Amino acid sequence: MNVLDSGRTVVRGIMKQIAQRLHKLSHGRITPNAITMFGFMMHIPIAYLIAAGSQYWAAGLLVVFGLFDALDGELARLQNKASNAGMVLDASTDRMKEVLLYTGAAYALASSDHPKQAVWAVAACGASLCVSYVKAKGETAVRDSKLTPNQINRLFADGLMRFEIRMLVLVIGLLCGQLAIAVAAIAISATFTAFSRLIRITRKLST
Repeated sequence: MNVLDSGRTVVRGIMKQIAQRLHKLSHGRITPNAITMFGFMMHIPIAYLIAAGSQYWAAGLLVVFGLFDALDGELARLQNKASNAGMVLDASTDRMKEVLLYTGAAYALASSDHPKQAVWAVAACGASLCVSYVKAKGETAVRDSKLTPNQINRLFADGLMRFEIRMLVLVIGLLCGQLAIAVAAIAISATFTAFSRLIRITRKLST
């Protein structure tokens, strides 16, 4: 288990405790989908803060509401409401969040002293969506293959620029005042991740 996996385990443990308290306090009235949508909606002001140059506030809120990605899943398991519909909603809103955030980043960079750097935010958005698209199409393709569920999970679990890693890089870039470097790193690394996943999937399907 690497550092990132260890961190994910710790976060899930914390979110599980929060989900239990939230479920108890709300008497089960707060649903996982409500948490998902609230987390998504809060990325609108975060994107605005990025565009406005309030990078520290944006980074702080991104950390807080980024944790909702773990909270809705834990709440779904607690309430026995885990479903394919919930998974689609979660995955779709994650992509919408990225579009919002990179749009804010593109505006901020276009308004800076080096407006051409905005192209990196556009590239980061496109590359990030490609990573998710390759995964989605790959999962559909291997569903009817002879691969076991564990093999399928391993096939899609890794990758240099998973969603949570992209968000971590963005947060670090915002905190360090290096937004251009952060989105450039995401653009390059996510492109590599998309191609590496594509090659790995096609090879697996060809065997």
